[in-house]
Amino acid sequence: MTAKDPTHRQTLLAALAAKGAWDVIVIGGGATGLGVAVDAAARGYRTLLLEQHDYSKGTSSRSTKLVHGGVRYLKQGNVSLVLEALHERGLLMFNAPHLIRHQAFIVPSYGWWEGPFYGVGMKVYDKLAGKLGLEPSQRLSLRETRRRIPTLEPDGLRGGVIYYDGQFDDARLAVNLAQTVIDRGGTALNYMPVTALLKKGDAVSGVAARDEETGRVYEIPGRAVVNATGVFADGVIRMDDPTVPNLITPSQGVHLIVGREFLPGHSAIMVPHTDDGRVLFAVPWHDKVVLGTTDTPIERADLEPRVLEEEIDFILKHSRRYLARGPERKDVLSMFAGIRPLFRTGDDKSTAELSRDHTLLVSPSGLVTITGGKWTTYRRMAQDTVDLAITVGGLKRRPCPTEQMPIHGWVEASDDADPLHAYGADAPGIRRLIAARPELGKRLHGALPYLRAEVVWGVRREMARTVEDVLARRTRALFLNARASVEMAKDTAALMAAELGRDESWRAEQVARYKALAAGYLPSLKGGPI
Repeated sequence: MTAKDPTHRQTLLAALAAKGAWDVIVIGGGATGLGVAVDAAARGYRTLLLEQHDYSKGTSSRSTKLVHGGVRYLKQGNVSLVLEALHERGLLMFNAPHLIRHQAFIVPSYGWWEGPFYGVGMKVYDKLAGKLGLEPSQRLSLRETRRRIPTLEPDGLRGGVIYYDGQFDDARLAVNLAQTVIDRGGTALNYMPVTALLKKGDAVSGVAARDEETGRVYEIPGRAVVNATGVFADGVIRMDDPTVPNLITPSQGVHLIVGREFLPGHSAIMVPHTDDGRVLFAVPWHDKVVLGTTDTPIERADLEPRVLEEEIDFILKHSRRYLARGPERKDVLSMFAGIRPLFRTGDDKSTAELSRDHTLLVSPSGLVTITGGKWTTYRRMAQDTVDLAITVGGLKRRPCPTEQMPIHGWVEASDDADPLHAYGADAPGIRRLIAARPELGKRLHGALPYLRAEVVWGVRREMARTVEDVLARRTRALFLNARASVEMAKDTAALMAAELGRDESWRAEQVARYKALAAGYLPSLKGGPI
């Protein structure tokens, strides 16, 4: 890797020194901010994205891994959101086929009325998807339901309803979106927190940002500044006006990862109603199973939210209702929490009932804020945001090209059995690394499929700067098996240090930091860590 490579940090930093104002500056490198930056860059605007930590460090790497219309929103009567999400689901499957998969979901029926009731509901869901729909839903017999999911609780089971949605790898999509920003001529920098908004008179005219690696502060002019920081949106708004009250109601969602023995086969489970009003999913993912989620109101957002004991109990309790052998704490391989940025409505609704629609705001100073929404609709959210930013920044209006625009890594078809399939068009580059250095073809750990070459690739081409970046988001080791990922940390640090020119003290510090982080991804057993 050389400084001429477009993703090299020195190349990206050099762009900050270029004269003239950026057309669009995006604060925040989660799903929403990345989508906005991709859209703006694709329209030909001079675009800069700044992320305080790493891409999708927060909520955007901690989803249920679904690209879906939202069955429960249909139940709530929010047909417009479901229509939009189903349309965007179809577009994303065409734009990032290396990351999106069709996923069969079964709603098990234990009451005589559930089969017909949910069968009709899923037919409506199919109809709303229109020409971008997947396979049609249908009712299943008891025998077929048990054949597809032999681990379902048999007592009282009458059959089920099968329907289809999308499943994806959220952090991998985020990395590919950051690469797409650069592919389209934009600049994206992680570890570059915005510390202040610049103003001319009462109008926002840019941002000040600090390079976390060097401490250097940059003053960066911009015609339109977009606050796409999710659960941290209030903090940026108060940089503009310290008197503005909180607009975000944070809600925490938790997921547990268990082994495939609890859900063999290819079908997922969707339980349409739990004690707190949310649905419960059990979804196959990277040869593991994702169980979740919860909806827990919390007082404040944190960059590294922690799973609450009651949330672990909630998911395990509900899983045991529907699985013949329900998982216990000792079966949890990893657990993670994400925080949803729900827009405050001023009423007393529970967070489970608050809308997931996105909200756009423009302050008197011209700061554009986008909040709410979900991964599935990130592209539409970005389109709406850039349309507004064009007006606020006085930019020449250009059409949005992203509906049919391939995302970095696009390949027409990929083989799920290939351990590098998530890299799409980049997979041959990783294989060339291995051909040149065969030792990079070895696994980092026997319990997970990740290769040493992926560490090198993550540094050279995917802007990874820390061991956490590689083990949590370039690979998904932390989320799939936290204990195994800790055992990978030392080798990962050594490979990264060689690429980044770091010394032994950096390696030791990275490993220590990672071990401390990973401890929060394992539940306790009788008061002590597993």
